[in-house]
Amino acid sequence: MARQMGDSHRRFLQTMMINGITDEHSVKALYQYCCEVNKTPHVPDKLDEFIDTINSKLQAMFMQIRKGMSEVDGHQYYVLVNMAETNITRMSSDYADNELELFRKIVDLTVCSENGKVSSTDILNITDTMTTKKLKKSETEHLLSRLVQDKWLCEERGEYTLSARCIIEMEPYIRTMYQDHLKVCHICHSLAFQRSDILTWRMELKWEILVS
Repeated sequence: MARQMGDSHRRFLQTMMINGITDEHSVKALYQYCCEVNKTPHVPDKLDEFIDTINSKLQAMFMQIRKGMSEVDGHQYYVLVNMAETNITRMSSDYADNELELFRKIVDLTVCSENGKVSSTDILNITDTMTTKKLKKSETEHLLSRLVQDKWLCEERGEYTLSARCIIEMEPYIRTMYQDHLKVCHICHSLAFQRSDILTWRMELKWEILVS
């Protein structure tokens, strides 16, 4: 039988709704804060159980708190996902039709690339293939900045990758649309665009941090 949600769960959920995506360290701190403020027991290794209680109540609203790992920094992230909308149309309230078309093309290029990355030059070039109103160079650059700011994309040295938020929220869409191009971690079975062995890479990254 699922536990009942208390004030600590509600405070946690409200913060997740505001943040959208939150890294593991911040989620653990938020869990502790919500428990302490609402004077409920805080058991550090019960975070997953705490979130499961929230998710059991979110099912009726077709929502869920999910976690996944970023291939950029190796950190775990938690995202509040709308299960009723599994594709890019969920972004229609924030982006125009031609902006969403370009974002679809960016996702397409990224998923189908060898290394899970796409250059700003390639993105500017694909605007010529748009069927909706073509974006100017300045408009494309502004859109890319917004997509990074809204945490749909990550950018480093002029190359763009799908963010943890994008992969976690869009996973059903990506798995459906790109079945023939998907790379999946053979250990944890997560989508892997830049690496084929995410868990091993994450452990290596942690070891490098410890010995540095």
